[in-house]
Amino acid sequence: MKKPRVLMADDHSLILAGLRKLVEVECEVVGTVEDGRSLIEAAQKLQPDLILLDIAMPCLNGLEAARQLRVLVPESKLIFLTMHASPTYATEAFQAGASGYLLKRSAASELSVAIRSVLHGQHYLTPLITKDVLGSVLNPSSGERGTPVPMALTPRQREVLQLVAEGRGTKAIATALKVSVKTVEFHKSRIMQQLDIHTTASLTKYAITHGITSL
Repeated sequence: MKKPRVLMADDHSLILAGLRKLVEVECEVVGTVEDGRSLIEAAQKLQPDLILLDIAMPCLNGLEAARQLRVLVPESKLIFLTMHASPTYATEAFQAGASGYLLKRSAASELSVAIRSVLHGQHYLTPLITKDVLGSVLNPSSGERGTPVPMALTPRQREVLQLVAEGRGTKAIATALKVSVKTVEFHKSRIMQQLDIHTTASLTKYAITHGITSL
């Protein structure tokens, strides 16, 4: 029987190596990447059955990557494996197109259960946060503040915001996004206007507070 093809994304090489050993028991690992933009490229090239990804990744965080992957590789199932136990993050992940959500402190055996469930068309949420997520859904007013970035920003604005917060210059951002420097400057200006923020340092603080980057 042909093994499911899996692509993995995490910005820590040691975690990727450990995950690979676990996943390869039942699946074929077709690639590993360490940032969100590389994940987008690899997913389109490899067309995996399943993508394991983290939320906190450089260049493009996991939530933004998931939104793009849902359109670019709709047949690929997504499972988040992250340190974020927040119900808000879990809810946002499923809204972004995920089929599974686990914590990095979950038992190794739980990953196998999640992979099997998702590949059979089901959704999987780790029992470690199921109660909190249900509580958040049933009583939205009790949810935490500060995560994730408000959807008032466009997808491109959120991409620019993350790259700015990571300390990348205008030219570097333009190259990464394959747009002109003027376009980047326009997006940055609009972000500042919409958020009523007037310095790059404040933008960075905002991006960290709202979960768009873990820096």
